[in-house]
Formats: sequence, C-alpha cells, structure tokens
Amino acid sequence: MDDLLWAGADAQAQALRSGAVTAPELLEAVLARAAALSGGLNAFRVLYTDSARAAAEQAQRRLDAGERLPLLGVPIAVKDDTDVEGDLTAKGGRPQFPPAEADNPLVAGLRAAGAVIVGHTLTPERCLWPFTESLTYGATRNPWNLSRTPAGSSGGSAAAVAAGIVGAATGSDGGGSIRMPAAATGIFGLKTTRDLIPGQAPGWAGLGVPGPLSRAVADSALLLDAMTGADTYRAAVDTDPGPLRVALVWKCPMGRPPMDPAWRAAVTTAADRLRALGHTVTEDDPGLGPRPTPQFITRYFAGVAEDVDTLPHPEWLEPRTRRIAAVGRRVPAAVLGWARRAEAGLHARLAPFLDRYDVILQPTWTRTPLPVGTLHGRGMITTFLGILPLMPYFPTWNVLGMPVATVPVGRAPEGLPTAVQLIGAQHSEALLLSLAAQYERAHPWAMDRPPLAGSGGA
Repeated sequence: MDDLLWAGADAQAQALRSGAVTAPELLEAVLARAAALSGGLNAFRVLYTDSARAAAEQAQRRLDAGERLPLLGVPIAVKDDTDVEGDLTAKGGRPQFPPAEADNPLVAGLRAAGAVIVGHTLTPERCLWPFTESLTYGATRNPWNLSRTPAGSSGGSAAAVAAGIVGAATGSDGGGSIRMPAAATGIFGLKTTRDLIPGQAPGWAGLGVPGPLSRAVADSALLLDAMTGADTYRAAVDTDPGPLRVALVWKCPMGRPPMDPAWRAAVTTAADRLRALGHTVTEDDPGLGPRPTPQFITRYFAGVAEDVDTLPHPEWLEPRTRRIAAVGRRVPAAVLGWARRAEAGLHARLAPFLDRYDVILQPTWTRTPLPVGTLHGRGMITTFLGILPLMPYFPTWNVLGMPVATVPVGRAPEGLPTAVQLIGAQHSEALLLSLAAQYERAHPWAMDRPPLAGSGGA
C-alpha cells in the first residue's frame, strides 16, 4: 500500500481495476498519511473524511459491478480556489462566501471520471504569491525540507503530492503557480493553454488557468482528460514523440539573470538527456526581449483588483493584498486594453521561432525557493523585491497563454529538487505530455521519497 501511494494516480487506477486494492482501502491509506503528516506539512485546509469515505464505498460497488472509468476510486485533492459542493472556497484567507452549492465544472469532470475528492489544499491569500503562507492558515512546508516553502500558489497541492498523500491534485497558474511548486517539490506540473479546460474563466485578465500536479506524467494526463472531457491525453503518454527540434532559451524579460549553479546545471543536464533521446537541442533566443513584463504587470495588478472588488469583506484581507488591489484600481482601462491587445504582437514575434522549433526548454527557478517565513507578513514592495529575482522565467508564458510542463531533473546541494520547463505552442499539451513521458521513462522520479516520508506513512 505504501508503494502504491507513491506510484501515482494512474498506477492507483490500474490497481483498483485489477482488484489489487479496494477504493476504501486506498482512501484510508490516504487519510492515514494525511493525518500523520498534517502537523509538519500543513497541506490541506480541510479533508472531506466522511464524504470521501462514502464516495469510495460507492466507487467500489461500481468497480465490483464491472464498471470502468479512468479515475474510478482514485483519491484526488483540489486546490482551494476551486468550488467543491458543500465546502467553502477560502482561497487562502478568511472565507468570504457561503459553501458552494455546486461543484466547479472542473471538479464535476473529475467526479464524472470516478475520482474521490479528498479535500481542499492550501494556497496563499487570493493565490498571489510563490510561497504558501497566510495569516489565516499559517505556512505550508516543503516535504523535502520543512524549513523551505513548497512555493505557490498551488503549494498545498504540490506538498500533498510530493509527500505521497495523493497521486495527483488540481492547481492553477497565473504567473507560475503550478510550475513553481512542481519544480520546488520534485513533481510533474502542467500549465494548460488558455481556455483549454471548459467552464474556467481565465483569472487576472486572462493570465490564470487551471491544470494538474502529479507524481507521474500519466497522472496529469488522466486528470487533463477528465478536466477537458477528452480521451487523448493519457494516450499521448504512451506515444513516442519522434525526434523534436528543441530550443534552449536562456533569456527571459530580465535578459539572462544570475542563476545558482544547481539550477543552471538542471537545464544543461536536461538538454543533454534530450539529445540522448534523439532530439536536436539548439541554443537560441526568440527575441521577445522585455516586452512581456509590462503586459504581465498590468494584467496582474488589474486582475487582482477585479478579484478583490468581488469580495463582500475586503477589509478581512491581509494588508499587502489590499495594497495590490489599490494599485490595480489605478490601472486605467485604456492601459489594460493595451496590455490585452499587445499579446497579439508577442505571438506574431514568436511565430517564426515556433516554425523552427517544436518545444522550448527553459529554466524554472534561478535559485532554491525561500525559507519558510522569509516574507511572511511583509509589505507589498518588500515581498516583490524578495520574489522577483527568483522567478523571471515563469510569467511570459501566462501572457502568451501557452502550455508549459515542469519536469524534475535532479537535486541541489541542499537536497531540494531541481527542474526545467518545456514550453509548447498553444494546444500542444499532447506533445508536451509525450515528450515528458519519454524523458520520465529514461529518468524516472515518481518513486523518489522526500525525508518527511520517514516521519509518517500509511
């Protein structure tokens, strides 16, 4: 059972179909590990113990009757920015609205595929930061080193997957919020193409999209099939991508920023491994320059203001959240309109580059994510100064609405994971999943267990 928890959602689905484990047995193992690790990890705001047990029992009856669905009986966690029927959606702060009367369509899709929803995972307030800490719920910690953040804003989901509690979880990404925690915790994450998943209004003026985080590539593919109603993404995992043209891009809107050696080595290691798999890897620059940055900043601030202005009690928010919203309200409508329209110019500039290359390889973090508490309770400016040098490679792809996979590579000297990004053209998720799965077969990571695993288990 312990090995099955680490194996991921796809392996768990296969074990359930074969009868090697029952859905109630698997759920109890998940709940036991979650309880054992809750004090040190703080990944969940709430666990749905009773409703999940009822769902697992029902799933087992369906399995016993011969029914087969992709995720039937598989425990899945949901980021606490997505409505789950009967629960509050806190989004990292004091809840502002009553319990949801219906599942978000994304959650409904997971249930339709048979998933057992086990709980809401923690985020920073309003999902604003690349660390998962709030005045309301405290700090979520990285299972590889409890003194470090699992990043954010999907930090609770990433921590729960990386600690072997669930095999997969939902996340969302408005500036790196799936990719940053996936990289920080040594798991797979997929930022999706804007508007790929039905029923999801892109947040922050089009920057934010949902996506999966998981132990293995196949797990994310299963979730993406359920989220989209497709049946193609899991199949892509078992498909050889063929020889691809990969552009290794060191430049970002900040130019080529300083990087710690371990995070730079992750990129060169991934490039060498891709070459060994038969792909052509060429250093190149798409020539976007600093252009994405003002577009991102404008949309981010205006989007946060729009989000906060829907709340009945904005006075309950943390001071720096209120400050970001106040700045965002000062963004003129004409400037926001320019930022939205200017995206087309970036796509036009990038188009010839994407004609020459199938995939872009880029760094993730420039150095190891922060110790827990470094920016807890700090002001807006201090917080931005503390985080921006670490994350310059992430926001461009939110502005462009393109899919990006985060793939684990190795370890930094501190023992924390390192990772890279694989970026594709819009709606190239199947290609990214195929390439990432090929890489994973050659260099597997799913059974790697962080030190925290020794302090509690199923």
